[in-house]
Amino acid sequence: MSDPQHRLDRPAWHPETLAVHAGLEADALTGAVAPPIYQTSTFVQDGVGRPRGGWEYARTGNPTRSRLERAVAALEGAARGLAYASGSAASAAVAQLVLPGEELLVSDDVYGGTYRYFERVLRPTGIEARYLDLSEDPAGVLAQACTRRTRMVWIETPSNPLLKLIDIAAVAQALAPLRGARGERPILVVDNTFATPLAQRPIELGADIVVHSATKYLGGHSDVISGVVATARDDLGERLAFLQNAGGAVPGPLDCFLVLRGLRTLALRVERHAANAQRVAEALAGRADVALVRYPGLTSGPHAHPQADLAARQMRFAGGMVSFAPAPRHGRTAEERARRFAEATRIFALAESLGGVESLVEVPAAMTHAAAAGSPLAVPAALVRLSVGVEHPADLVDDVLRALDTA
Repeated sequence: MSDPQHRLDRPAWHPETLAVHAGLEADALTGAVAPPIYQTSTFVQDGVGRPRGGWEYARTGNPTRSRLERAVAALEGAARGLAYASGSAASAAVAQLVLPGEELLVSDDVYGGTYRYFERVLRPTGIEARYLDLSEDPAGVLAQACTRRTRMVWIETPSNPLLKLIDIAAVAQALAPLRGARGERPILVVDNTFATPLAQRPIELGADIVVHSATKYLGGHSDVISGVVATARDDLGERLAFLQNAGGAVPGPLDCFLVLRGLRTLALRVERHAANAQRVAEALAGRADVALVRYPGLTSGPHAHPQADLAARQMRFAGGMVSFAPAPRHGRTAEERARRFAEATRIFALAESLGGVESLVEVPAAMTHAAAAGSPLAVPAALVRLSVGVEHPADLVDDVLRALDTA
């Protein structure tokens, strides 16, 4: 049985409504409101080469996965959505659009796993990644950097973990007249994991492809590993769908169900994450023993984000991620204090990942971004990354300040 394709991406529907309803049409067989989990590997066919409703093998397609893919496309305002077994699998699938002899231009602060894949998997095959600071004057930088080998421009905004911002519309406009590999305009890919579609809509700003680690905010409960891709272009959608089936790195139906369930509360969670992160960032910014605070919502004072104006234009919410670095104190270096802080919090759990309802803390240089050590993308050793959850803001602030006192 195939799920009917309902047009849920209506312009009249706000993102908050889409988050609740996209992919949630009632089950055609029973009327069930919650989407069924089609826990099957294959489907009976009505005749040789005549799959019932188009379903034949679960790697190629599954009704539960189809709901998630339609929901992601609707939320991102895309022509097509695709789901993968992890965020890394989603990134790897998109990177397969680049062939040996071609290159990617990449923003100079990205997730450590993305950097590891580009450097240790793609580069040995003859695909080069070059890293650029696109946070200022992206048009000038891209005009100088783009060559006849440039197939793709890959950006994260906000970036992980330094929370740099990149003007997506300016990048798209800069790429429009350029011709790279195959005589075509380079493909613009935006990793929207930190922002989510509720805070930022890259396709409306000119992106061709949007990538998410759905493990993070889309799933939202730290109980599933998943990745999704949305694209505005039919040609890229067809190619990515072929690669998805051929590569086989697809999520199971239960994983798809969990991400779908997470989407239903995404709007509520994103708003609370951002409100709490603002409180935490302001508390950190008020401390004399903090050397650096990075949060797009800080608009004044010595720790004001250098691109706060862009955040206000490009994002509906400043997000739930805060990065900071303590200053040396009482004979301890900044790095020592960062590690002591991360081990002293009570509400913020010391763990990798982000975007769940619970607050998390990590030291990226030693954890999520260890792969970038010794490279131009190396993260400062004293940087602390906070994923601010949905707990009471007063408790979160108290936890941060108490841990700083002891660090």
